[in-house]
Amino acid sequence: MAEEQRDLMSDRGSGVLSLGDAQRSAWGRKAALSTLSILVALLIAGQAVTVYFVYQQNGQIAKLTKTSQTLQLEALQRKLPASAKPANKMKMAMVNTPLAMRVLPLAPSAEIMDMAPPSNRTEDQVKHLLLQADPRKMFPDLKANLMDNMKTLKNTMTDMDWKAFESWMHKWLLFEMAKNPKPEDRKMIPAQKG
Repeated sequence: MAEEQRDLMSDRGSGVLSLGDAQRSAWGRKAALSTLSILVALLIAGQAVTVYFVYQQNGQIAKLTKTSQTLQLEALQRKLPASAKPANKMKMAMVNTPLAMRVLPLAPSAEIMDMAPPSNRTEDQVKHLLLQADPRKMFPDLKANLMDNMKTLKNTMTDMDWKAFESWMHKWLLFEMAKNPKPEDRKMIPAQKG
């Protein structure tokens, strides 16, 4: 009988222990699920906050991109060669013109595009093509002899433009010489320093 009592006690004790272990493991699972749920919720909330800030900054990024492109365009425009007209004469002309006339067209008008050049001369044809591309182009009045006109051009052009023009003249001269080779008629012409 003593053995049976011990067996009953041990069964009760093990039952109590089993019941306590089962409750602890259920609470442990609930705690683990709660912790996991909280972590998942925090991750989702973190992603939502990140998306919100990225979306909010999108407008500022677009504005910065546009500003950057505008600055690059202005820098490229500054690098473009100056026109053949001297800068001080252009400023004087701009000061004397009324404000309403200072606005220049951005694109050639249909009238300029449809008009034919004044004559069939090469000079008129080239001027016509250049004005079609940019109606604001200016051409200096060159009515003196060749050397005086060249001096005028050199004085009105920037150094970089003048060097480019000299390079073009050299290539043009080589082209003309290649078209009409006459070795017996050629004479050396010394360059004059001015």
